[in-house]
Amino acid sequence: MLATCIAQSSEKEDKEFKRSLHEDELHFEQIDQNIHDIELPQSMDFCGEPVPLDRFYVRESLERELLVNSYRHASTLLLLKRTTRWLPVITPIMAKNGLPDDFKYLCMIESELTNAVSPSKAVGFWQFLEGTGKQYKLEIDGKEVDMRYNQELETVAACQYLKDSYRKFRSWTLAAAAFNCGNGRISNTIEEQKVESYYDMQLPNETERYIYRILAFKLITENPEKYGFHISDEGWYQPLQYETITVTESIPSLADFAIEHGTNFKMLKYYNPWLRGKSLTISTGNSYQIKIPRY
Repeated sequence: MLATCIAQSSEKEDKEFKRSLHEDELHFEQIDQNIHDIELPQSMDFCGEPVPLDRFYVRESLERELLVNSYRHASTLLLLKRTTRWLPVITPIMAKNGLPDDFKYLCMIESELTNAVSPSKAVGFWQFLEGTGKQYKLEIDGKEVDMRYNQELETVAACQYLKDSYRKFRSWTLAAAAFNCGNGRISNTIEEQKVESYYDMQLPNETERYIYRILAFKLITENPEKYGFHISDEGWYQPLQYETITVTESIPSLADFAIEHGTNFKMLKYYNPWLRGKSLTISTGNSYQIKIPRY
C-alpha cells in the first residue's frame, strides 16, 4: 500500500513538473527583450587625445563595452544614480590638482563609486593597493584608520599618481592604462613592441578593455537616455549633508561619540568610511576631520 501511494505521488509530481516546464517555455516565448544595436559616435577623445575610430578594431572594442554596459542594466543604472552624489566631490579636487575631467570615468569603472574591495585588496573609489596608498601619503594603520576610504584624500593621491604617469609617458591615455596594469608594464610594452600609442599595443586582456570601458561610460554618462537609461529628477542620489569637526583627542568609543553628536555608529561610519575600528587613537599634535551627518 505504501509503495502504491509513493508511486502515485511520484507520478503526480512528475506530471506537475512537466507541466511547469511547458508553462515556463510558453512564458519565455512571450518575453520581448527589446534589444537594440548601438550607434557609435563618428569621433571622440579622451582628455583631448583623439580616439582612432577609423580603425575597425577600435570601433569594435568600443562597441563591445557600450553593449556590455548598456545592457548591464541594474549595475549601470545604479552607477549613474551615484554620479550626482559623488562626482561633485571628486571633480573639483581633480580640477584643483590639474587632472583632466575625463578621469572621473576611470574612477567610475574602478569602483562604481563605492568603497569596493578587489580580490587583490585594492580599496576605495580609486582602488589603491596598500603599498601604493602609503607611497602617496595615505595613512593606513591596519586597525583604526585607512585613508584609501577617504574619497577626498584618495582622489588627491590618484591625481598625483596619474600625473606622475603622464610625465613619464606624455599621454593621458597611457597614464590611464598604466593605472590598470602599472607603469612598468607600459614601459616594457613600449620598448618591446616599438610603439607609443595605447591603440597600437598588445596588452593584458583587462587593460585591452580598460580604456574602451572608460570611453563607454563617458558616452553613457553624457547622454544616458540615448543608451536607454531614464532617471527621474527624484531618482538621482543627492549629495550628503554634513558638517565637519576637527578632533584632536582620542575617541575611546565611536558609538558614544556618534550619539553625542546627534547620530549613530552606522551613519558615522557611512559618512567617514576611513574610520575602520570602534575607536580612534590620536597622537599628540595630530588631528582628524570627521563628518557629522545632517540628514
